Amino acid sequence: MYNKIMESVEFIKSKVSRKPKIGVILGSGLGDLVNVVEDKEYISYEDIPNFPVSTVKGHEGKLVFGRIKDVEVLLMQGRFHYYEGYTMKEVTYPVYVMKQLGIEKIIVTNACGGINKSFEPGTLMLINDFINLFGDNPLIGVNDDRLGTRFPDMSEPYKLELINKAKEIAKELNIDCAEGVYAGFMGPYYETAAEIRMIGGMGADAVGMSTVPETIAANYLGMDVLGIACITNMATGIQKVKHSHERVVETAKKASVDLCRWVEKIIEEI
Repeated sequence: MYNKIMESVEFIKSKVSRKPKIGVILGSGLGDLVNVVEDKEYISYEDIPNFPVSTVKGHEGKLVFGRIKDVEVLLMQGRFHYYEGYTMKEVTYPVYVMKQLGIEKIIVTNACGGINKSFEPGTLMLINDFINLFGDNPLIGVNDDRLGTRFPDMSEPYKLELINKAKEIAKELNIDCAEGVYAGFMGPYYETAAEIRMIGGMGADAVGMSTVPETIAANYLGMDVLGIACITNMATGIQKVKHSHERVVETAKKASVDLCRWVEKIIEEI
């Protein structure tokens, strides 16, 4: 895997000379952050050796290099999901590449379902912890000490310093934000009402089909992670209407106005 990662990295470096400081993974319907990036350069996933290709509507499938407030950034415009048939190593492969490109901080966003009944569609939630319900994780297998330690610590999967800074900035910008635990669910179906009762009983405030694998990999690689979840619907048994991916993307796009302002300022200050 190390050799594959370095092959991808060398290809990317042959196409762009940028040295990004912060990486951002954009969730469903949250791609508008790309619009605030200056001096953009794009690389399609399909052109990068060993890179997976996103198959989900609302995920563009491009790396975007550029500047936000004079900070060099790398945005993933589209992520990979376990339910697409990829292995966990493939799902998290871009995080490994980001690390080798010199990125030390990563902001992970997603569109997800709300379990905490104080939430409503459009709520932006800072993730302070996760529950892994995938039944798998990207660190299974022989460990390569060049990448990380065999048993990484997960006592602070989302960097407290970054969470506190994000809270300060949200207050400055008059953006309402919540905070809570995110449960990663395998999908690709929306969870049943019984599953939501179980997941809520475990202590989760929100549930979705991404983010946890990337968080695990980033911590393993020694990267600082900030997670922001956009509550696009209330979970089954709480929401009275049936779920729709189109509605999820629509709600995420509306919430992305505040999310973009927020993340732009976070990047400037961290």
